[in-house]
Amino acid sequence: MRDLNQGDAHRVFKNGTHKLTQMLTYNTRLSQLTLPEYGRNIQRMVDHCLTIEDRSERTDCAYSIIRSMGNLFPELRAPENEHKLWDHLAIMSGFRLDIDYPCEVIKEADLQTLPQRVQYSRSPLRYRHYGRLTQQLVDTVASMEEGEERNEAILLLANHMKKQMLAVNADGVDDMKIFKDLLELSHGAITLENSNVHLHEFKAVVQQTSSKKKKKKNQSQLL
Repeated sequence: MRDLNQGDAHRVFKNGTHKLTQMLTYNTRLSQLTLPEYGRNIQRMVDHCLTIEDRSERTDCAYSIIRSMGNLFPELRAPENEHKLWDHLAIMSGFRLDIDYPCEVIKEADLQTLPQRVQYSRSPLRYRHYGRLTQQLVDTVASMEEGEERNEAILLLANHMKKQMLAVNADGVDDMKIFKDLLELSHGAITLENSNVHLHEFKAVVQQTSSKKKKKKNQSQLL
């Protein structure tokens, strides 16, 4: 019987006698895996590869590990994806594996790069219920050249604003209110107050819910 260390066994006393009982080793007691998808056996292979002193032998071992990793994920064995396996090998070794890599692998610094900060516009909105995108649309339409295309864009924009207004005022929206807001948001560039334009009459659609109850099957039998 092999020797058991303190973490593997404990003594059970019964009727004045004692015996050794092997304990289970749980993953919670083991070190955390860097890439859990490859499993602990692959990680142990990588750890063993780090202990090989001869560089040529260490490189051969790394190639064997790559083949095992490719068996787990066949799609990574394709020539255009094989470099990912070597990247993962470098990561699992803690970037300490000194071998002749067949391609350029990822560097530790590459994993610590932060994404570029997204610049949000902080300019105040005159009417928040329209949103910033609507203000951008107003600016775009206002800068268009006079013509039929601009008139159609203004009509579409006005109807869109009316629909947005109805979302916060379900009782109804007067077209003149939209014309006034559009004039203000465009700094006087879009004028519809004295026109014969009539915006679309939006109607709320009530979703019908099924209220029919399933009829219970009559399970009685005729005798």
